Amino acid sequence: MAVLGLFTGFSAPALAQSAQAPASSVHSATVDTAPPVYGRATYLLDASTGAVRLNDDGARRMPIASLTKMMTAYVVLRQAKLTDTVTITADDERYANDNDGTSADLDPGDRVQVKDLLYGLMLPSGADAAHAMARTYGPGVDKFVGKMNAAAQQLGLKDTHYVNPDGLPMAGGDGYSTAQDQARLAAAALRDKTFEKVTSTQQYSIGSTAAHGAHTWNNTNEMLDLPGALGVKTGFTQAAGFCLAFAADRQGHRLIGVILGEDVSSRRFRTAESLLDWAADNPASQRNSAA
Repeated sequence: MAVLGLFTGFSAPALAQSAQAPASSVHSATVDTAPPVYGRATYLLDASTGAVRLNDDGARRMPIASLTKMMTAYVVLRQAKLTDTVTITADDERYANDNDGTSADLDPGDRVQVKDLLYGLMLPSGADAAHAMARTYGPGVDKFVGKMNAAAQQLGLKDTHYVNPDGLPMAGGDGYSTAQDQARLAAAALRDKTFEKVTSTQQYSIGSTAAHGAHTWNNTNEMLDLPGALGVKTGFTQAAGFCLAFAADRQGHRLIGVILGEDVSSRRFRTAESLLDWAADNPASQRNSAA
């Protein structure tokens, strides 16, 4: 796959109002039966056939909040051993607290294996875990972000640019991506069985040891009780709105979708469930030319 250059000059759009009407720009072979979508952008891919089932402004660049952590996990899994140990520092804890980030409640001095820390990254969306991993495997956060952007290029995500490993707002400007790019990233990441196992786990605990304290992490994704559900990631900031990357294996098809810029948290899960049901009941066997 050709390496594609990154783009700059993104300006984050304002949040949609709560009276937001259902989006109607849906490109699908069965557009008249597709359920309504409400986010600023929605994209649904049948990764088994390559067919794009729904594309509502899927190429629109916007901030993606904690969906960023999908790429953080993807890069770490390509570089680290699951038995590697990451030592948590006061800077990791401070970073999450000072930036109003969600936290895995890690303590300075904790020495946590990568196989466990991935759950702290993806389930409670720990910015402290993201910072610790980036600092360790950059080495240094800036170098790690460079690796994230290099991976995006290698995957052909031409409308994606990262500025940190967690998706928190930055004074110099937020990163950006598109619903289409994030669906493609999720498809690539889910080929890793460890990533799939982590994102499809509802709760994960590690007991207290000489190396670290006890932690229990609950997944922020409310769709894991659905048939074939695989996660993948939730996100929220004021600029990004409520975001969701979701996936499920249904009737021999791996369906992967992304909703960006929702203004009602619970509705993104209901919309995603409706999209999965619709796509599973109306399978597309042919590759869509927009894939």
